Amino acid sequence: MQPEPTPQPQHHLTPAPSQPRQRKNSEGIKSVLYTVFLFVLAPLFALFMIMFVFQSYVVDGSSMMPTLQNGNRVFILKLPKTVANVRGQDFIPSRHEIIVFKKPNEPDTQLIKRVIGLPGDRVVVQDSRITIYNADNPGGFNPDDNTAYGPTLEPTTGNVDIIVGDNELFVCGDNRSPGGSLDSRSGLGLVPVQNIVGRLWVRYFPFDEFKIFAQHTTNASRAILTAVSHV
Repeated sequence: MQPEPTPQPQHHLTPAPSQPRQRKNSEGIKSVLYTVFLFVLAPLFALFMIMFVFQSYVVDGSSMMPTLQNGNRVFILKLPKTVANVRGQDFIPSRHEIIVFKKPNEPDTQLIKRVIGLPGDRVVVQDSRITIYNADNPGGFNPDDNTAYGPTLEPTTGNVDIIVGDNELFVCGDNRSPGGSLDSRSGLGLVPVQNIVGRLWVRYFPFDEFKIFAQHTTNASRAILTAVSHV
């Protein structure tokens, strides 16, 4: 008799679970997407903000003294103009607001001045003061009276009598001394509203002189700014 053969152990191969590999692939895809966002989408977002929402500037010169000093760093808010453009309207800032605009006939040069005369105003500079005449004030008023900046200004030099046209502004620097500012009193002329870049919003440097200037942000602008602040 032949002995019964000893049963040999059977070896079975079971495929390893694929879950760890899938997890690695998922993490790799997330890493690639994050890198794409960081190096492509983030710069595009920053460019969008600079073009349409706000932009940092350095004040160059003394034309806005004493309100702004040479070397001050400020943020200019572009959002109100962006919202107006989306609505198919012209952006008209409020009287007394400080704006940045492209110099007429020299679009590569940008200036910062205070809005004094609005469309339809008659602006008279005489005897060291400005007088505004319009439908609401036929007897005239001095726009520098009863303002936060007015008492600190020098007497306003110049000799002007002009009516501000539609979609134009009469602007002045806060440095009203002779030769202190190139503005609508002294050869700059009226500024088309289409030349406006934005309004002064915040002075953030020097840090101990931090100040918020824009007080008239529209509801639509305020909503967008709130959304941006939470990004």
